[in-house]
Amino acid sequence: MTIALTPDEGRAAVSACPACVAAPSAERIAELSMPASARLMLSLPTAHCAACISTVEHGLMAVEGVKSARVNLTLRRVSVDAGPEVTADGLIAALRAVGYEAHELDPGLLSATETDRQGRELLMRLGVAGFSMMNVMLLSVAVWSGAEDATRDLFHWISAAIALPTVIFAGQPFFKSAWASLRVGRLGMDVPISLALILASSISLFETIKGGHHAYFDAAVMLSFFLLAGRYLDHRTRAVARSAAEELAALEVPRATVLRDGAEVVVPIAEVVAGDLVRVRPGGRMPVDGVVVEGQSELDRSLLTGESLPVFAGVDTVVSAGEVNLTGPLVLRVTAAGRDSSLHRMADLVAVAESAKTRYTSLAERAARLYSPLVHIMSFSAFGFWMWKTGGDLRFSINISAAVLIITCPCALGLAVPAVVTAASGKLFRKGLLIKHGTALERLAEVDTVVFDKTGTLTMGAPRPTNLSDHPRAAVEVAAALAAASSHPLALALADAARAAGIRPERVEEMREVPGYGVEGLWRGKRVRLGRAAWCGAEALGVTATYLATEEGVRAFTFADSLRPGAEAAVASLRAQGLRVVLLSGDAEGAVGELAARLGIDDWTHGALPAEKAARVAGLTAEGRRVLMVGDGLNDTAALAAAHVSVSPASALDAARVASDIVLLGQDMAPIGDAVRIGRQASRRIVENFLISGGYNVIAVPLALMGAATPLAAALAMSLSSITVSLNALRLR
Repeated sequence: MTIALTPDEGRAAVSACPACVAAPSAERIAELSMPASARLMLSLPTAHCAACISTVEHGLMAVEGVKSARVNLTLRRVSVDAGPEVTADGLIAALRAVGYEAHELDPGLLSATETDRQGRELLMRLGVAGFSMMNVMLLSVAVWSGAEDATRDLFHWISAAIALPTVIFAGQPFFKSAWASLRVGRLGMDVPISLALILASSISLFETIKGGHHAYFDAAVMLSFFLLAGRYLDHRTRAVARSAAEELAALEVPRATVLRDGAEVVVPIAEVVAGDLVRVRPGGRMPVDGVVVEGQSELDRSLLTGESLPVFAGVDTVVSAGEVNLTGPLVLRVTAAGRDSSLHRMADLVAVAESAKTRYTSLAERAARLYSPLVHIMSFSAFGFWMWKTGGDLRFSINISAAVLIITCPCALGLAVPAVVTAASGKLFRKGLLIKHGTALERLAEVDTVVFDKTGTLTMGAPRPTNLSDHPRAAVEVAAALAAASSHPLALALADAARAAGIRPERVEEMREVPGYGVEGLWRGKRVRLGRAAWCGAEALGVTATYLATEEGVRAFTFADSLRPGAEAAVASLRAQGLRVVLLSGDAEGAVGELAARLGIDDWTHGALPAEKAARVAGLTAEGRRVLMVGDGLNDTAALAAAHVSVSPASALDAARVASDIVLLGQDMAPIGDAVRIGRQASRRIVENFLISGGYNVIAVPLALMGAATPLAAALAMSLSSITVSLNALRLR
């Protein structure tokens, strides 16, 4: 689920849109056609459907000076090519006018992660190999059916005309990888694959030239197809589209408004130094770390600290880059900017964690270290033995050597992991979970501890009044009128709840919002206020509340956050599987403690900062625990990347989604418990596939060494082992 801002209402609404995460092909085409050197890039956190694309693009094209605007719904951003007179602030204002929130991004930090050429190339080569394989197999059927002499030779030459260019083109990924390995004196997994392709093709061409009875072009093309299928599956399940560290860095505001000699000057963030004065207007993100020296406002710190409600900011308040200024203009004295800012340091934390994760090696890769040299030794030994045994029969010896290379080809071994991951990913996708990383299921099976964030993860992150009916209708009508004049989350929730209850706001005059405090106005000639406890002359309660002050006294409207559907079921399922459950939140103690008690979580921490969350995950890892982290905010990204495996909701910030291994597509949290169970099943299937692959080689290799298998028979046997591995993986479905 995504929280979307509808153009006609201008406020939060819930919209289901798995396409926002799954990247439809039409959108991919639009993404690829984006101008590569676009001058401006804006994030669109509230875009959620295809209609948003048209609305945003038309809204931007109406701005004078804009040449083109392309929306990427998956990444929730728009790329704008415009003249130098067009500013990001102007575009943001234009989008706000059509009902969309927007923030400026740095396009230079995102350009390197916009395309996926490797996947497209593999898919293209796979298609060519598949088409050629079908045609060569048709020709081979005629030969197998008894075609002889000139007819057989003709079919062989036609097969050669199809197969040889196909092997040269489709085999490029293996040939390049094998050559790169050989250049550094290493036998990679692609070396025996390349040799098998070359030998099968060479023997077939030799037999065709000599007018031989047997040619193995079908074996060469079939081998290319199955190998590319395995490689493409592996690529799709392993590739993470973008780096979370780059995404975090891109969230940094690229320019700041600096006060110099009393004038406002917009400068690149790289030119801002400690001690400068920076003005931040309402709705803008903090470009630097600093201290407030002028103004009062409220700050949205949910991206950095997980606090679900805005906090007051006045003189001497410390602010951090990435926080959002909500209600009033502020002037900051800079303490850190650019690479020294808290936002950039968080990106560094994520980058370090990501680097550590890339050292994870799959079972198939570890097995291949011994597998590749062994294949070559057996093939060359078979060639030498049969050359000696047959008195120098080169054709027969090469046939056996090629058969050994093909029959021991690591295709089944290479498919052992991705075939299972693909089947398990499909099953989890139907349950509402999108697997983004190929080794996530293997790591998920090893999890023994689950760490949850609170706001936006276990809860919906949307406050709702809990005691509206406890107050007199007249008081609620006044409160609704004041709340309608504010953009504060509690005020919005109060106004929506009153409207839903059929309560019409009272007539309150001369209303004005006091940044950081609340809203006040005149009702029947008397001043009334809605806002903070101290401002309204009340004692603050120990729960989330806003206060209404009238001549009759002060009333407190309390609020609670909605529990995400399936949260209780997910926690219960995880505990039933023997996992330790931990709750880490940046929220206040009362809210966190109440939720922990409701869910039965004994180990919980409140007020946790991003670095503290990452440190807690690292501490659990140091204790020998394998941690599954579930979070949604910018404050969770370092912990998500540091965890053994991680999950984030589709409604999460882009940076959190790309830092995670798995994305929860819907609102329901119950599939989190299923994910661990399916991960353990997948791990068992992977082990079974390795046993199948090993058992196949124990039987097939001796047959090839004894000369009982031709290259074609070897290719068919290899294909059978690959199909068996795939069928075993499909048992997960």
